[in-house]
Amino acid sequence: QKMPPSLPATINIREPRWDQSTFQGRAKHFFMVTDPRNLLLSGATLEEARRVVEDYRAGTVHPGLTEDQLWRAKYIYDSAFHPDTGEKMILVGRMSAQVPMNMTITGCMLTFYRTTPAVLFWQWVNQSFNAVVNYTNRSGDAPITPSQLGTAYVSATTGAVVTALGLKSLTKHLPAIIGRYVPFAAVAAANCINIPLMRQRELKLGIPVTDENGNRLGESTAAAQKAIFQVVVSRIGMAAPAMAIPPVIMNMLEKRAFLKRYPYLNAPLQVSLVGLCLVFATPLCCALFPQKSSMPVSSLEPEVQDQIRKKDPQLETVYFNKGL
Repeated sequence: QKMPPSLPATINIREPRWDQSTFQGRAKHFFMVTDPRNLLLSGATLEEARRVVEDYRAGTVHPGLTEDQLWRAKYIYDSAFHPDTGEKMILVGRMSAQVPMNMTITGCMLTFYRTTPAVLFWQWVNQSFNAVVNYTNRSGDAPITPSQLGTAYVSATTGAVVTALGLKSLTKHLPAIIGRYVPFAAVAAANCINIPLMRQRELKLGIPVTDENGNRLGESTAAAQKAIFQVVVSRIGMAAPAMAIPPVIMNMLEKRAFLKRYPYLNAPLQVSLVGLCLVFATPLCCALFPQKSSMPVSSLEPEVQDQIRKKDPQLETVYFNKGL
């Protein structure tokens, strides 16, 4: 029996497997990154994936390794280890934990929205989870200090709670279905506060902008603003289907005899509906904008434009990592 041909050491596994300039390619990539099944992998499987990836990057190809196995190892490695520091990430902060964690928290926010203590508790749980995710997926290039993390956490939690309680009192006399949308408004408001605060260092000092080949040209605060805006839109988009569709379905179901007879099924039903929405909304909204985003040189701050024109007068477009 012939041995399969050895894999070439030239596959670029630092980049995603699919073309990131198309929405379809980005969606396939994020379906792999957010796959909740990666949470069930054993420590030994994670270490094996790390070994395959690190050896391959160093130029050592394991005998009999196929291209599919290599990409599988890359996605397992990416799901559990930080891209800049290489350390193993906290379980609940990984991208693969997004769907199960958000499904539980969002389902409970939508179920227990009627009393003030419940609103306070679930908005606090949601912002605590967001803080863990943001800290776990922080950029190695711009580390977050504990005081920045604390400020963003307290501000986002306060913003979410104030929005939720303010809207709750305003919607008291409106139809029941309107009240069900209060948690979504609170989550959207918190995202608008949380993400810019978590990334305030980038707004002050700018993020690296590069040419097409990844050569660093300088730091731009205009690029940071665009990156943060895209992330806020993605996060709100991610929450929208899960917080907009289930309330309509639950509102209809609660009028039927079935849920009146078995009220304890309310929360599990809500969580399942949210989960169904999130399985698709999470990767598809992550894929809305390219990870390697771009903008015209003419949209940058004047001093950065001058800096770039000195290096390359012909350059028209710069690229930057938008973050997640």
